[in-house]
Amino acid sequence: MVKPIRALKDKEKAVAQNLNRKKEGVFERFPLLFTLLGTFGVVAVLYGFEGIISRIKLFVNNPIIPLLFGLGLLIFTGTLYKKLD
Repeated sequence: MVKPIRALKDKEKAVAQNLNRKKEGVFERFPLLFTLLGTFGVVAVLYGFEGIISRIKLFVNNPIIPLLFGLGLLIFTGTLYKKLD
């Protein structure tokens, strides 16, 4: 009874190692593709935020408000990161 369980565990390890090698291989084989896709994603999100902010009259007339809010958010997250480290 122990031998089939051990054989099953060995198979599981072999499959996990094989999948891990394939996953690492894709990122190593196509670094430019993943860099471009990641960059496009960041730019698309920023462009979307800009479009949303440009529709809010308060922010269009007073651009200092989103600037101060963004700086405050960066300071808060930086402080939080330091405390959690």
